[in-house]
Amino acid sequence: MIMQNENTSLSPKTCSIERLITLESDIKKVLAGEKTATRRNGRYADPGEIMDLEGNQFVVERVYSQSLGELTDDDARREGYPTVEEYKQSILSYHPGMPWLPQMRVWVHEFSPVKE
Repeated sequence: MIMQNENTSLSPKTCSIERLITLESDIKKVLAGEKTATRRNGRYADPGEIMDLEGNQFVVERVYSQSLGELTDDDARREGYPTVEEYKQSILSYHPGMPWLPQMRVWVHEFSPVKE
């Protein structure tokens, strides 16, 4: 997998970390430890930034660009899905009419619970 711009010379953020994970089903997966990454069309966080979900804090550990064609089942599991195909179908159900183009690049945000 080619990870471009990994934590160096990142482009400017396009949104705020508060908008990184907003779907109730995704929030539940994060809180249950089933989701440790999310992909977005833009960059929503910097490495080291803290995300708060229902009073629980998560630190963004890595932010990098990836093409949809590079996704593996391991990536899908970090998103909370057993396979790339199930992840793909979920994304397409949220965005009707959106094409799934292997060359399309997204921003990956990987995070973990803040340890006290």
